[in-house]
Amino acid sequence: MSAGLAALLDDIAVLAKMAAASLDDVAAATGRASAKAVGVVVDDTAVTPRYVHGVRPNRELPIIGKIAKGSLRNKLLIILPIALVLSQWLPWLLTPILMVGGTYLCYEGAEKIWEVLSGHGKAAETVDKIGPEQEKAVVSGAVRTDFILSAEIMVIALNEVADEAFVARAVILVIVGILITALVYGVVALIVKMDDIGLALAGRRQKAVAAFGRGLVTAMPVVLSTLSAVGVVAMCWVGGHIVLQGVDELGWAFPYGVVHSIEHWFHDLIPSIGGAIGWIANTLASAVFGALWGGIVLAVVHVIPWPRRQQHHGAAPLT
Repeated sequence: MSAGLAALLDDIAVLAKMAAASLDDVAAATGRASAKAVGVVVDDTAVTPRYVHGVRPNRELPIIGKIAKGSLRNKLLIILPIALVLSQWLPWLLTPILMVGGTYLCYEGAEKIWEVLSGHGKAAETVDKIGPEQEKAVVSGAVRTDFILSAEIMVIALNEVADEAFVARAVILVIVGILITALVYGVVALIVKMDDIGLALAGRRQKAVAAFGRGLVTAMPVVLSTLSAVGVVAMCWVGGHIVLQGVDELGWAFPYGVVHSIEHWFHDLIPSIGGAIGWIANTLASAVFGALWGGIVLAVVHVIPWPRRQQHHGAAPLT
């Protein structure tokens, strides 16, 4: 009896060691996938604050919380199952689907640029005019945009762990999705509430701390406006990069080859900082392409007089 118990304990110990090793493998793979996806976090963090620009201060965090929940639903309930199924049985579909999402991002970015250039953009609403319906629209728009960025994050992470077993891939992507969402919207919450932090610091007795607080309060409107503009550029950048890379993967190397040539030219121009300059060149080229591609889609959607629109007696183009 004691010998049987000892054998059972030995088996349990072996299983425990195997489980620990598996957890170590999952943790290492999660780290690789998260690190690879962090680049897109910058874009997501830049895009999101513009959705709470101009809302009442006491509604900023609730709106960010709703967007974060929508982002988590995007990642775990929609993108994750679809990505896992496609990666297992239809991996060739991932690239075209991402390209459609990238095109939507380019379109959104180009639309915002057109609103600024044409003067057709909606006038900024005062904080008192943004009610429940407007909040709902803000959250819906943010969650739609987040869906594309989240899809890129999850696909990048998936590519890093493609050799893992199906269950391990699922666990890793769940962890990555939760970590990335917490990181993005934690940073966004900190950014949009920085002026409140500045007000609290401005009331301190220490002169240096109070001066720093006043500086934060003064700077934050500029910071938020700048981030709003960066968010629009980020849409074109990320969307353009997705489309360019997708076209390259589907077999037409020329467009992305031009971007790579520009990147390498700047990389070799100043060897000491060539890597950083090359990356900036690649980013700017992707953004320009994204704006142009989005502009084409915008023209197709809003400028061409579709028959259905003509029935409405020449209604003005949407902006």
